[in-house]
Parts: sequence; C-alpha cells; structure tokens
Amino acid sequence: MTTVLTPLDGLLPSLRELYLDLHEHPELSFAEHRTAAELARRLGAAGYDVHTGIGGTGVLGVLRNGDGPVVMLRADIDALPVEEKTGLAYASRARGQDAEGRDVPVMHACGHDMHATWLCGAADLLARGREAWRGTLLVVVQPGEEQGSGAKAMMRDGLFDIAGKPSVVLGQHVVPGPAGWVLTRPGVIMAATDSLRIVLHGRGGHGSRPETTVDPAVMAASVVMRLQTVVSREISATESAVVTVGQMHVGTASNIIADEAVLEVNVRTFDEQVREKVLAAIDRIVRAEAMAAGAPKPPEITTLASFSVTANDEAANANLTTVFREHFGAERVIEAPLVTGSEDFGEFGRAAGAPSVFWLVGGMDPEQVLTAMAAGRFEQDVPSNHSPLFAPVLEPTLATGVETLAIGALAYLSMT
Repeated sequence: MTTVLTPLDGLLPSLRELYLDLHEHPELSFAEHRTAAELARRLGAAGYDVHTGIGGTGVLGVLRNGDGPVVMLRADIDALPVEEKTGLAYASRARGQDAEGRDVPVMHACGHDMHATWLCGAADLLARGREAWRGTLLVVVQPGEEQGSGAKAMMRDGLFDIAGKPSVVLGQHVVPGPAGWVLTRPGVIMAATDSLRIVLHGRGGHGSRPETTVDPAVMAASVVMRLQTVVSREISATESAVVTVGQMHVGTASNIIADEAVLEVNVRTFDEQVREKVLAAIDRIVRAEAMAAGAPKPPEITTLASFSVTANDEAANANLTTVFREHFGAERVIEAPLVTGSEDFGEFGRAAGAPSVFWLVGGMDPEQVLTAMAAGRFEQDVPSNHSPLFAPVLEPTLATGVETLAIGALAYLSMT
C-alpha cells in the first residue's frame, strides 16, 4: 500500500484542477459528453485500455496486470437541475435541457464531480504502482445515476462482455459528514426508491357549474391526504418507509375546472416486502379515489425511476472496514447510518454475481459539522446532497476518497 499511495501528494494539484473543472462544467444525465471525454483521456494517459460510449456516455478503463482477481471501481458523473448558490469562485453557471426539454440550471449538487476525481486519482495511483499487485482493474465511469438507469444501460450495452465480470465491485459517495471520516455499514446501507407519475382523469368545465364536471383537483387533494395514511396506518412501527408527493399540477385558471391532475410521488423503503406493500397501497388508493369521484376513466400510474436497495456483502464490508481502520485509525472509520437516499450502484454486483461494497466519505468542514451536531442543528446548518449550497471542502476530502478507493482495490488484488 505504501508503494502505491506514495505518489498521491504529487498528484493532488492535478486532481484539484480536475475537480474544479468538473464542478464548474456539470452535465445532466446521459449528456455528460465533456466529462466523459476528459476522464477517458486521463485513463488513457495512465495506461488503461479505454472503451467509450457504453450505455450512452459511460467509460470503461481496463488495466490488465497479470493473473489475479478482477476488481471493479465505479464512479458516477451526472449532475442535477439545480441552480448553484454556494458563491464559490468555481461555482457552476451552466445550463442544460432536462428530460422534458426545458432549459434548466445545472449543478454538481450531489458530489459526482468529487466521485469522478477520486476515481481518476485511484486509477492513476494503481497504474503507477502496478509492480505491487497482480490482477485486472475495471474502472467504470457511469452516466445517468440520478435517473436510476445508468448502471443498467451500461450492462445492456455489454459492459461485462468487454473485460469479463468482476470478482468484487467497489464504490463510494461523498456525504455531509466531517471531511476525512469514512463510514461503512454491513448489509443494507441505502434505500430503494420508486418515483411514480399519476394522472387522474376528470371532466372539465366552467367553474360556475361544478355539477357538470368531475373535478380532478378535488380528486388529487383526496389522493394526497389519503397517501399520508400509508406509512402511519399500514406500515409497522418497527419498519420504515417514506411517501412524498413532490409535484401536483392541475388547472390553468381559477374559473376553469380541468380535465386532469398530475401527481408525482416518491417512495423510499429498506425492505422489499415493505416496498411491495407500499406500492400496492398507493395503487389501491389512487384507483379507489378515482372510482369514488366518478372519474370517466381509470387513472394512469407510470414508474418514472426505480432504484433497488443498496446492500453490502457483509464479509466484504467487514474486510474493508478492517483495512480502512488500519490505515486511517479507528477514530476516523465509523458505522454509517441507514441512508434514505438511493443508488443504482448495486446493479453491477447483482449482474456480475459478485460481492459489492459501497461506503461513504465525509466531505464537509469538521468543525462546522461537529458544532452543528452538538447544537442539534445538523439538518439546519449543514447543507445536504442535492442542496444548492452543497460544496465539499477540497481537503482532506479529496485525498481521503482517493486513498479509500486505492486501498479498497488493493485489499482484493493479489500482492506481489
């Protein structure tokens, strides 16, 4: 490990430049052309066999270094339709088109710019230190994570046909914890997510004659209120779920009763049985409310995005936790809480039939985080992922994430 990690200090200036560049030039899901090109260029310069255009804008770097395990390292690269409000000198002013064709601001509000930089740094270190290990490295640059479809898109496009299936799959995510901390967890670490679009059909008309209509606004209001009972009255207190109505659109004027209402609903669960129960309850409630209102036709329920739970192989997680504690010290490596955010990282391990481990790396000023926690104001004072104020501090966040990926790979590659 010492042999591989020694060049890191010399690489940090270049990695900082890469991070600042990626942060200033974010790109939305499956539009990460500039980002992918730069990462592919760097992997090629480090000696990797580079394959581009996998699953749209995905990149695979392959480094074969003799007989041994096949280790996959993954980072996601897409940004979000968020207007940055950090005030940083390198803040994004980029704009793009979302999936609906709307012009939107774009920001790396979830830290994928940091993930990509970590991956480049670890890939460079492992290539420079290849005399210390044997095996094959698969470095995967994944598009479209925010839509929950990037991992599947890469696999449909033959990701594992190029260099074979990995023996283990490793990944990580920056979070609003103290910079330099590493958080691991056996078993489930991140929630499953299902995003649904619900169209409620009414019969429109004049606001002065509601008796001639079926009002979808009233129908939608009833659905929203009834959905609040799914968790409170159908899920055990020992289980967990979140149901959020994030969007509701109905009508164009105060004196017009619309033909339809559109809701978008987000569901978070940690258990597959609970997930199925919640989704079935939503379906039942929506259809029942439409029937009760006398809707002229049944509602339409469409799945917009679906993420399975992210679950760590327990033995592999224990192995990496031990390795991280030996390197960083036990005070910097703690057990992660359950995270209600979601990831499609787990799709790689499931498709490969290989153990996978996903861990978290703190990225915020430690004094700010610990002070906020002591005052009971963590949620109010520390910007979270997806916030327009989310901005990891560069150090020690950058160095820590490069080291965790490199150390994680070395824990599985054959040592010389």
